[in-house]
Amino acid sequence: LAESAFGDDDGAASGEIRAAVRAAAEQGEPASYLSAVAQLCGDRVLVGVIAVASKGAGTPAKESAAEESTDKESPAKESAAKESTDKEAEMSVVLLQAPDGRRAMLAFTGLDSLQAWNPEARPVPVTVDLAAQSAEADGAVALLIDVEGPYPLVIEGTILSELAAGHRLVELPDGQFGWAVPNPAAAG
Repeated sequence: LAESAFGDDDGAASGEIRAAVRAAAEQGEPASYLSAVAQLCGDRVLVGVIAVASKGAGTPAKESAAEESTDKESPAKESAAKESTDKEAEMSVVLLQAPDGRRAMLAFTGLDSLQAWNPEARPVPVTVDLAAQSAEADGAVALLIDVEGPYPLVIEGTILSELAAGHRLVELPDGQFGWAVPNPAAAG
């Protein structure tokens, strides 16, 4: 496994990020929205992944944490079944699908918002541009930040495409916004 760039991350949400996302939600103005996206570009988000049974697994994965088992199996038998399922499970990024077929990938500003959505999800810290790239690669048209709150934010359209291209939105000292574009020559 590759070493994480966020090895010391404790999962806590940044106060600045949460304040910017709150301002975007409450004000509903383009400048506050762009400011929230720019703040996200300077930090990490947590992408939630969940275990899904692999093809051929003996026991299908549960679709939700609220689902209850009606079987009255012994604890030992239940434990063996869970172990068998876990060995045959794959980790998957979660996509939500709207009734019209559009899909959004979920990301979170902190472990608290991820656990509010699904306590069994595992956090993967990534930059927002990498999350946007993954969203587009999976056919999603949006990146939905903090779906369960405290303040949801949707990144879509041109902004999602720019982020997926590896660009980062920056807020300039004069209050304007621009895209920081990596120099491919400097990477070599």
